[in-house]
Amino acid sequence: MPSHILILDDDADVALAARLLLRQSADRVDTLGEPRLLAHRLRDGVPDLVLLDLNFAPGRTDGSEGLAALAQLRALPQPPCVIVMTAYADIPLVVEAMKRGASDFITKPWNNERLLAMVGGAISRPAVASPAATATAALLGQSQAMQDLRALIANIGPTDANVLVLGENGTGKELVAHALHQCSRRAARPFMAVDMGALPDSTLESELFGHRKGAFTDARNDRAGRFQAASGGTLFLDEIGNLPLPAQARLLAALERREVTPLGADQAEAVDVRVVSATNLDEARLRDPQSFRTDLLFRLNTIVVRVPPLRERREDIPLLLRHYLAHYERQYAKPVRAFDTATESALCAQQWEGNVRALRHACERAVILAEGQRYETADFGQQAGIAAEDAPPRSLDALEREAVVAALAQYKGNISRAARSLGVSRAALYRRLEKHGL
Repeated sequence: MPSHILILDDDADVALAARLLLRQSADRVDTLGEPRLLAHRLRDGVPDLVLLDLNFAPGRTDGSEGLAALAQLRALPQPPCVIVMTAYADIPLVVEAMKRGASDFITKPWNNERLLAMVGGAISRPAVASPAATATAALLGQSQAMQDLRALIANIGPTDANVLVLGENGTGKELVAHALHQCSRRAARPFMAVDMGALPDSTLESELFGHRKGAFTDARNDRAGRFQAASGGTLFLDEIGNLPLPAQARLLAALERREVTPLGADQAEAVDVRVVSATNLDEARLRDPQSFRTDLLFRLNTIVVRVPPLRERREDIPLLLRHYLAHYERQYAKPVRAFDTATESALCAQQWEGNVRALRHACERAVILAEGQRYETADFGQQAGIAAEDAPPRSLDALEREAVVAALAQYKGNISRAARSLGVSRAALYRRLEKHGL
């Protein structure tokens, strides 16, 4: 464990909370509120570990101050481990920080157990981020389900095994495919995505395997197919479950032989691709030979990765909300707004049938339409399944009560875990239990 930790954050409350938590993990824990004072502080000794906020000036979200402090730390003869902290989970910024030498990242508000584990392990890891850590940074969430998903990707990414990604619409299956590619030995080679359900059967062979000039009407030039274009890299076959059975047979032949024959060509061409495929079909339908060939499934599912729906990881919703709201505030040059606990609880209680995609669209709508100083539940509109025209209106108190009941049910009465999933303290949750007579 590190013996000396420095917490660099301009929010005194955040710094104090981190210091009190980490006192059990180090002999010395210091705090610093301004990056300009860092050089002076380092004269007293270089810490083993630095928890570094990325934004300091009010309203700033570009991370320039934090990245400058990171560069200052990395330039030391014996640089400390650095864990970057961000309130917005800004993925490009987090990835950039890790490329510049940060060992890990955590979003605020953090999970205490996760932060303690991260601090405990950081000192034993190299400071330069691993390809897997950088590759999976876009898969937002600190729930156990997302931690397990990132760990699985890091484990199987470096192999050449074919992977079948299962999950509902909007869960992020293509992000998983990108992450598998980025932490593989093929990362420097092409990543080619193909929507199999959108390919007409009449042009499927040409699109996948290519054609020669004159092979058919309008074939005016030789054209490489997707298999050839992805040579040496990863071929992502999205919506593989929508592929008609006859087309499945042609795809199976290419995978078995590891070669393709362009239309109009006399000889087959060897192809070297790793295949990652994805579908939103449930596993029962996928194993029905009337819907999907068993032999093709055998070729595709060397390893199966299941992406959890958002309703099974509600504790990640506050983090996702903050990330997407901040993203669209920057994109549309809109003012930075907060949201209160009741609004957050109402959004956490939604079913989110469209998963993360639906939540992202709801955040975009809220940023565009919000007029008050804070985001209100109604700003997120029907994409969040809220305030449908034919639904009876419900008060914020009623929505808050439902969110509390749902969290308690999900975590079987565990107050600490329910409070974390709702983004409130234990004391705040106890007050709400009393308020709602629960």
